[in-house]
Amino acid sequence: MGTPIICQRRGKGSLTYKARSHAFLTKLKYPDLKDGVAIVEDIVTDKARGAPLLIVKLENKKHYVLACEGLSTKDTFELKQKQNPKQKPPAGTILPLSQIPEGMPVFNIEVRPNDGGKLIRGCGTFGLVVSRDKNKIIVKMPSKKQKSFDPNCRAIVGVVAGGKRTAKPLVKAGNKYHKMKAKSKKYPRISPTNMNARDHKYGGQNFGKQKTVSRNAPPGRKIGSIAARRSGKKR
Repeated sequence: MGTPIICQRRGKGSLTYKARSHAFLTKLKYPDLKDGVAIVEDIVTDKARGAPLLIVKLENKKHYVLACEGLSTKDTFELKQKQNPKQKPPAGTILPLSQIPEGMPVFNIEVRPNDGGKLIRGCGTFGLVVSRDKNKIIVKMPSKKQKSFDPNCRAIVGVVAGGKRTAKPLVKAGNKYHKMKAKSKKYPRISPTNMNARDHKYGGQNFGKQKTVSRNAPPGRKIGSIAARRSGKKR
């Protein structure tokens, strides 16, 4: 008798496959203040993301902010509502998109005003302010796609820190295991054709099954080429 495949077991939501959200440091959002000067007290890591976080002090309150490349402890950065058009804002400044000059790199952009920042938060990523008008600001995303935003959406000037995080090799499979374990990821991944027939549709000595499946197939059978437009070699 067959058993549920891995994607079925993960989808059920048992403790084995549950996200380790209790180990996450904090939920990122911008400080409530619109204007002020923040002092960087420390730089910390968070298991929820690859990029480091800044612990900043703003009006005697502690806040977590996504780290900008180039900032270190004891540095300061500003939160502003308006920027002098003759001056370029330094890295780390938090501004509405309407106040950021064209061509400046930005990250942690709000999709809607005051939502805390949702886009461009990965290590070493940034977007570019391309153009503007009264009703929208156009930003070139890391994917090269251009996206429009409300002028009141806030962003941080600069590049997300930690861009060379993946340059250091893991060296050992054990290091990879602990890295994936911290994020509750499936590792190592076994090819379905190397499994037993009871563990997967494609397991056993022979492939034995058609690879294309219906869009409406049940979870245990919905694997392979789902609702493929065509099959066979392209001629």
